[in-house]
Amino acid sequence: MGKRAAAIVALSEWAPQRRWDTPMFSMEASAQLAAETLADGEFEKDEIDGLVMSPIPESPMFGPSALAEYLGVQSNFNEVVDLGGATPAGMIWRAAAAIEVGICENVLVLCPSVPAPRRVQSAGAAPRGRARLSAYLGGDSWGSPQGQFEIPYGLVAATPSFAMIASRYCELYGVEPETLAKIAVQQRYNALANPKAINRDKPITIDDVMNSRMIADPLKLLELVMPCFGGSAVLVTSAERAKRAPHRPVFLSGYGEHLTHKSVTYMPDFIDTPIRMAADRAFKMSGASREAIDMASIYDCYTITVLLTIEDAGFCKKGQGGAFIEEHDLRYHGDWPLNTHGGQLGMGQAGLSGGMSHVTEAVLQLQGRADGRQVKKADLAYVNGTGGMMAEQVALILEGA
Repeated sequence: MGKRAAAIVALSEWAPQRRWDTPMFSMEASAQLAAETLADGEFEKDEIDGLVMSPIPESPMFGPSALAEYLGVQSNFNEVVDLGGATPAGMIWRAAAAIEVGICENVLVLCPSVPAPRRVQSAGAAPRGRARLSAYLGGDSWGSPQGQFEIPYGLVAATPSFAMIASRYCELYGVEPETLAKIAVQQRYNALANPKAINRDKPITIDDVMNSRMIADPLKLLELVMPCFGGSAVLVTSAERAKRAPHRPVFLSGYGEHLTHKSVTYMPDFIDTPIRMAADRAFKMSGASREAIDMASIYDCYTITVLLTIEDAGFCKKGQGGAFIEEHDLRYHGDWPLNTHGGQLGMGQAGLSGGMSHVTEAVLQLQGRADGRQVKKADLAYVNGTGGMMAEQVALILEGA
């Protein structure tokens, strides 16, 4: 296989919650996640010499130094990643690459997704309502094209953008809405076997999806993620150090990243996404074939995102995603296990930690630790992250030692 310089050996993941009752700053959450991850991998804090993180609300500038100071870590590699939903997958390959070139050996990848305490929110640190939606697209900054030409006309945040992508795909290829609904239904089935899933006790049917409220034509309520709170972290280490870890090392053998736009208005082609180039690079680097993949952990902010990813990652030809979904059993015990934790559609989208859940689930499966939903054969996984309006894309190939 391809690169085997670095492996994921430990993780921590909190159960998503719609309501977060314990006041906690982002750095506090990072510290707790770090401690739990170190314990899972039986590492000492002094071994850590690399930090990769998402933006820190309490320290918009000098985030890495602020977090290193808070954790009591002296670090040789420090990275803040900002790729929307592709951030967690992007964090993983950056950590692995830093280890590969010898900058560091043991990297904590931290992804807390907790709400700021009320006092901070009332001070204006967390915009609300229209301002919050505008900020999501960067539209509150003077000179932003979104702020001037899109947000005033209703193109705000993700759902309208993905609805346009779905409409275009359906117009060209005629996929049935029940086919997209199957994605949500079978991922919810997987969530029923995941004790951490926010929908772990709520099965749904195709009819439930079809009868759910229309949010932005053609996307219905049960085809959208449930926003919530949570947190996750992983530990990436060198191949040599991984030999002494208690769990099966999960090596990153291939990765790719590609982006083409920010706003859907400037997307070169609604149905030829940046996933294609990212996935091609990852598979080429790994040397793995699509047919050898034992499970897929695909970013699923909407059902259409899953279908397009299946196509553009090369698991079937363009326009055949609907047939692929109909022909395969996507449940954890099926012939093509997809999002065995329930995906974000079933487990919940805990901010950036929701994107990290695709990584952590693949790791748990490859380590044989996915209790109650374990895939029979789990040696090779495809994982991806989607950021923004189908814009930023990161693809990973993970393999068990």
